[in-house]
Amino acid sequence: MKNVSVNEAQQPLRAQYKASPDTAMVTDHARTSGPDASDPFHSIVEPMQGCGVNVPIGVHRALGGLHDAPTPGDMLCAALAACQDSSIRMVANLLGIELEFLQVDVEATVDVRGAMGIEKSVPVGFQNIRCTVQLRAKEGTDPTMLQKLQIGAERCCVVQQTLRNPPPVETVFTTA
Repeated sequence: MKNVSVNEAQQPLRAQYKASPDTAMVTDHARTSGPDASDPFHSIVEPMQGCGVNVPIGVHRALGGLHDAPTPGDMLCAALAACQDSSIRMVANLLGIELEFLQVDVEATVDVRGAMGIEKSVPVGFQNIRCTVQLRAKEGTDPTMLQKLQIGAERCCVVQQTLRNPPPVETVFTTA
């Protein structure tokens, strides 16, 4: 294991958050833009304001798009996969488990008739999401520790917990 310690990195934060709980509140950001606001099938998302990373976004062919770039659904899957991955890595580090291999695959299934207004009884949104985690720990790792890793990683995965217990979402439209 590299000389990276989640415990050492988090220790001062844990003390700070216990002393001042309000400092534990963080806000993540994403912003879309695009060179042509009249293009119904393409835009660009900056997944962290000011990070300089711009991801092209397309529309799935099932909705009439070209599917020539990741779709919002792909980005949702990517967010869940990334969160699962980082949660597993951090919890493994905290538990002293040395990971030799880790891969997280996420698939989400949606009946697009709901989004297209074809069938009112079909909900708009994914009907199911499946995470498949493949990992290999150093030989001789106690199976009980791997069970703790699974439980801890699922509990700590912010995106997964948000999907399981969704918060209220508010949309405010302004026109210029």
